[in-house]
Amino acid sequence: MVRFSASGVRLDQALAFEANTSRAKAQEWIEAGLVTVGGKVVTKASYKLKGETVEVEPPPPLPASVAAEDIPLRVLYEDPDLIVINKPAGMITHPAPGVYSGTLVNALLGRYGLDVSLGESEEEGELRLKAPRPELVRPGIVHRLDKDTSGVIVVARHEAAHRRLSEAFAGRSIYKRYIALTVGIPREGILSAPIGRHPVDRTRMHVGGVAARHAQTEFEVLAVAEPHALVSAILHTGRTHQIRVHLKHLHAPILGDEVYGKPSDLIARQALHAYELRLQHPRTGKYLHFVAPIPPDMVRAWERLGGVWPADLHTEGLEADAVGPFR
Repeated sequence: MVRFSASGVRLDQALAFEANTSRAKAQEWIEAGLVTVGGKVVTKASYKLKGETVEVEPPPPLPASVAAEDIPLRVLYEDPDLIVINKPAGMITHPAPGVYSGTLVNALLGRYGLDVSLGESEEEGELRLKAPRPELVRPGIVHRLDKDTSGVIVVARHEAAHRRLSEAFAGRSIYKRYIALTVGIPREGILSAPIGRHPVDRTRMHVGGVAARHAQTEFEVLAVAEPHALVSAILHTGRTHQIRVHLKHLHAPILGDEVYGKPSDLIARQALHAYELRLQHPRTGKYLHFVAPIPPDMVRAWERLGGVWPADLHTEGLEADAVGPFR
C-alpha cells in the first residue's frame, strides 16, 4: 500500500514520485479506479491535490508468459476460426494479478496452442487495469465472464477472426442472454442506468458511480417462487458486473451474490449463467446460435425454492442444440 498527502500538484505526478514508478503507470492505476483521494476513487489523472490523503495498492506484475495446462473444457463448437466454450463457475477467463494458472486461457493454450500474439479487444469490464503486455496473457479472448458466472464464451483462433469478433462485440451486434435467480422480483422491461466504479469500494461497480457509462439491460421474469424469481437478462451493453449491478438497483439482487447481495445456503456462487449467444461467423457470415444448458447448482437451487423450470429452457441432463440458426 502506498499512502501519502500532497498539495498543489497533479495526482499522476505525485503518485509517480511517491510510488517510484513511471507517470504512465501511475495514470493506468488512476484510470483503472485503483486510487483513492480522501477516501474516494478519483479516475482523473490531472486532478489537482489539495492536501488529501492518497492511497493505492499497486497490483503485482503480470507474468511475461502463460503456461499451457491440461484442463478439461466443455466445447460447444469449434472450427478453424473460433471456439465456443461452456465455462464452468469458478474459472477465471484470463490470468490476472495473483492468478496465473487454472484460467480458461491456460486451458485453451493446453488444448489448442493458440497464437499468443492474439490480444484482447473490447470486453465486459472496460474499467479494469490494462495489462502491460496483454497479448501474452489473453490470446484469443474477445469478451469475458466473471469468475463465478458460468456459460457461453467465444474465443478467436486467429487474428482476422479476433478482429471481426471484437468489432461485433464493440458494435453490440452480438446477442447475449443470461439466466439468473434473484432475491426479489425485478421490474420487467429495458433498464437504462449508467454504471461506474463505486465511489468508495474500488472492487465494486455502482449505478451512477465514478466515470459512469451508459448501460442497458432487458429483463423478463420467466417464473416466480415468492419471493424469488427466475429472470432472463439480455445485454444491450457490456459494462463490468452489469447484470448484477442492475438487478441490485432493481431491489432484486442475484441469489448467492456476496458482492451485490448476500451469500446463500442454496448455492455457493452468484446464480448467473450466460445461457445463449448469437453471432455471425467471422469468416462466412453465417448466423450461429449457441446454448449452454443451465448447470446443476442453479437447477437444484431453483427447485429447492419451489420453482418450476419453463419447458423451453435447457437444463443439465437435457440435450441442448449447440449450434443452429436464429429462432
